[in-house]
Amino acid sequence: METLEAIHTRRSIRKYTDRPVPRELVTELLRAAMSAPSAVNAQPWIFILIDDRKILDEIPTFSPYAGMCREAPLAILICGDTTLEKAPGYWVQDCSAATQNLLLAAHDFGLGAVWTGIYPMKDRVDGFRKAFGLPDHVFPLGLVPIGYPAQKPALQDRYTEDKVYHNRYGQKKE
Repeated sequence: METLEAIHTRRSIRKYTDRPVPRELVTELLRAAMSAPSAVNAQPWIFILIDDRKILDEIPTFSPYAGMCREAPLAILICGDTTLEKAPGYWVQDCSAATQNLLLAAHDFGLGAVWTGIYPMKDRVDGFRKAFGLPDHVFPLGLVPIGYPAQKPALQDRYTEDKVYHNRYGQKKE
């Protein structure tokens, strides 16, 4: 799949078949995620693979928008480790870039995935911190449930000209 095709056709998938994701694909997803750019090349990300059905079923009790975990055979928790930062405060951007790479790679492999936000919602951060034993210097950014899709959302062109300005905010090109 070409890059632009992947970008334009990727959609958030929230329904999955019960087919497990092969370990080799999981490694390739993580390889793609870890190829993301990061400030000063610090790569402050940590990934927790979750495939235990009991844990996946428990996640929606402390993460209200992660109900799809009850169907997903796998979820990947993306965290930022502030002790690995070389440019303090940039772990959010770094881990966001890794998450986007992960989503695009999943789509390329024919998998479905969705980014469920955690940080900066304190209740969600605390829930994931407690559930996964995260130390104080490791912050959960997002959770990506992954599986073989059991749905196919319609394609959309999301380009919106009114969100584009020229040289200055509010200025349109004539």
